[in-house]
Amino acid sequence: MSGRLAALVTGAHGQLGHDLVTVLGSRPDVLPVWGPRHADLDIGDAVAVERYVGDWASSARREGAARLVIFNAAAYTAVDAAEKDEPAALRVNAAAPGFLAAVAQSHGARLVHVSSDYVFPGDATTPYPEEAPVGPLSAYGRTKAAGERAVLTAAPEQAYVVRSAWLYSAHAPSFVRTMARLERSRDTVEVVTDQRGSPTWSYELAQGLLALVVRGAPPGIYHCVCAGEASWYELARAVFEELGADPDRVRPVSSDRFARPAPRPAYSVLGTFRWDREGLPALPHWRTALHTALARAAVST
Repeated sequence: MSGRLAALVTGAHGQLGHDLVTVLGSRPDVLPVWGPRHADLDIGDAVAVERYVGDWASSARREGAARLVIFNAAAYTAVDAAEKDEPAALRVNAAAPGFLAAVAQSHGARLVHVSSDYVFPGDATTPYPEEAPVGPLSAYGRTKAAGERAVLTAAPEQAYVVRSAWLYSAHAPSFVRTMARLERSRDTVEVVTDQRGSPTWSYELAQGLLALVVRGAPPGIYHCVCAGEASWYELARAVFEELGADPDRVRPVSSDRFARPAPRPAYSVLGTFRWDREGLPALPHWRTALHTALARAAVST
């Protein structure tokens, strides 16, 4: 990457956004990151997006930025709530990414939009390639698929759509932190064993997203997840093991045990085929990343 990079991170205070700001802020070739709160920027308001991004782009160019990149880490992630209020999810997950893509295009900025494994139906038996047909089961999945279409329609030559899956953070609420809390408070924990995916540490995803931009890879759809696959049950057992607890305290159950408003894909492992073809750095195995994430969380507490 030649010249200084200016970055705008939406959703900067969520688990991925927080790690993006950290990763970007550690590089001397990146200008101070703009990470607006919702009070500063409502990304579902097209006029507000145009005004804010315009101010950021102008400021970045005055400071000598050679490249402008918007990382959209904002999302409506309440999967079950979306079943009852799909318009609210659509506003954040579909309309807003479209606004960001259009404005990025007009200002000559790249957009990195983060999507989800929930765009797939979960009926596969091998990892989904990037070009696999989408077929979401839930309102949340439909809104994320709509967001992908909006981005690629508005900025086909400027935008990356990066699907990831099963994100957890060392510092924010997530399945991993929930399991760590339950290990301290319960004798046993029941966790579903019939859903499989790609557990991914948000810090590693942030590193991957930056690498995508730095390498100047062609625009389009990519999958970026930690290597390997697991069930929620296997992930929970791994958390217990990392904490020095007996993993047999985690008990396997089927999804039928936990009735949820939104259906979950049974198998949503993402294949990083295009990522690998472009020579982008592979993320570590999910078990290795989990070890590092929990070690870092222990140091910071």
